[in-house]
Amino acid sequence: MIAVDEEALICDLAETYHIFDYKQMPPYKVAIFAIGLNNNSRIKLKMTGSKIPIELTALFGIIDRLDLLMWSKTKDGVKGINRPKSILSGLNEEDADKISTYASGEDFEKARQKILKGG
Repeated sequence: MIAVDEEALICDLAETYHIFDYKQMPPYKVAIFAIGLNNNSRIKLKMTGSKIPIELTALFGIIDRLDLLMWSKTKDGVKGINRPKSILSGLNEEDADKISTYASGEDFEKARQKILKGG
């Protein structure tokens, strides 16, 4: 766990057990505490490659199915158009290339004007 993300492990140990300097403890005790961390701890999420805890994944899946069920009873659903977007698949996709950042408010306004003009 230390090799994966030491800072995440430190935060989790401090938050869960109030251990602020794990290096002062015997390694086997640190290992016992680390194993005992919740599955939604920072380090365990990072180690499993999850972005969100399993409980939220299940809830988003339920919401997606409910949205789909409700949509299927509408005029659009009967025609098969305007299908609702999945929250869960939106979280799992790699959207990093779609994110824009700006160095200043001026840069943001320039980009905003370009979008509003259709370019």
